[in-house]
Order: sequence, then structure tokens, then C-alpha cells
Amino acid sequence: MPGHILVLDPAPAMQALLAHNLTGAGYRVSCAPDARGALALLAAAAPDLLLLEWELPDASGIALLRQVRQDGLLCDLPIIMVSARDSEHDKVLALESGADDYLCKPFGPREMLARVHALLRRRAPSAMRGTAATALRLDPHTLRVTAGSVAVNLGRVEFKLLHFLMGHPGRVHSRAQLLDQVWGHAAYLDERTVDAHVGRLRQALQPGGCGHHIETVRGSGYRYLAADAAVCA
Repeated sequence: MPGHILVLDPAPAMQALLAHNLTGAGYRVSCAPDARGALALLAAAAPDLLLLEWELPDASGIALLRQVRQDGLLCDLPIIMVSARDSEHDKVLALESGADDYLCKPFGPREMLARVHALLRRRAPSAMRGTAATALRLDPHTLRVTAGSVAVNLGRVEFKLLHFLMGHPGRVHSRAQLLDQVWGHAAYLDERTVDAHVGRLRQALQPGGCGHHIETVRGSGYRYLAADAAVCA
């Protein structure tokens, strides 16, 4: 299941080792030495999986992990925490902070690849794969949205909102939940902000005939109607 892996590790030798084994297994690999570089790459195009070293020169890997999990566009990104810390406390902390798996140094390349394969395999059934027949398509890797044959230009917030809703089709989310997931837990905004951005999102989707996919559930919030829509895996 080839895909794009982002390796975040400050040690050039470890970067090279991981990249060598991952590319040998068919993956496309990007590398970053610190949190700042990783965030720039994540903003440009979301990878399929992040290998995240705990000890970084400019931030804690745990802090970065929590930051990524609060980003509505990246909240579902598969993440494996990599660290020489081998205590139960550290492993639990990483997992409770949002890591999907924990890889303890030193490790062999076969174990690393097995964990990458397993995590991507577990995530694959829940991914909605785009097809030529779908009316609405969102590609988180290229940040492109199309409604029918119409390219949809969305602001960053509207894209994050659409991506989150499409990732949970049919589920009703309150305005407070959307504020947390799209704007982040630290955002102190009026819930009417959500209404304004939903309105802009519907307006942007309307020329392609897809505005109806965003449904208002009176007294509860909003949900995404999934018919003829797909998030590209």
C-alpha cells in the first residue's frame, strides 16, 4: 500500500535510514529535522503517515502531536511516535496525546515497516476513495476540491470544515464541536462564526450543484450528506 510518509527526526543518519527502508518498500518519503520544518510540509500537503521523533530541537514531539490533533485538517493523520524512551509512562503519554502507535528505539527495519503497513491497513477501510463518478471530491494531499466538473476555491477554514464533515458522513456535529475540531480548542469564538463559514461553504459548492451536501439539523448543528461525495485517500 504505497503512500507518502513524512519522517520527522533531527538526526540525519536516522532520517537516511528510515527513508532508505521506506523507499525500498515503495513509499514516497519527505524528511524534516524539526517541528517548524514539519509544520511547513504538513501545511503544503498532508502525508499518509507521520513518523514523529519525541526529542526535537525546537519543540517537544508530544507538543507537536497535540497541535496536529487539534488541527481539523490533520486530526485524522496516522502518527507513529518514535523514541528511545521505553517506560510505560512515556508510552501511555504518547498514546493518550494522540499517537496511533509507539516505536521504541532501537528497532529493526522490519518492525518499523510492519507497524507502518499495519497502521495504514487499519486506516484504509475507513477512507472514502474518490471515483470518477462522484459529484464532490476533496483531495487533502493537493488541497483541491471539485464539485462535478467545477473547481471549487475555498479558504483554509472552509476547506478544513468541509474536510472534517466529509470525514464523518451522516454524523451531526454541534457548533461547539465544530469550533473545537476546525478552529481548535484554544479558539474563543462565537458559535455564530460556524454559521457564517457554513454559509460561505455552501455558496462555494452551489455552482457545482453540491451545496445541499451540507445539511442543517435544526437545534443540533450540521452534518454531511455523503451521497455522491468522496474524500480521496
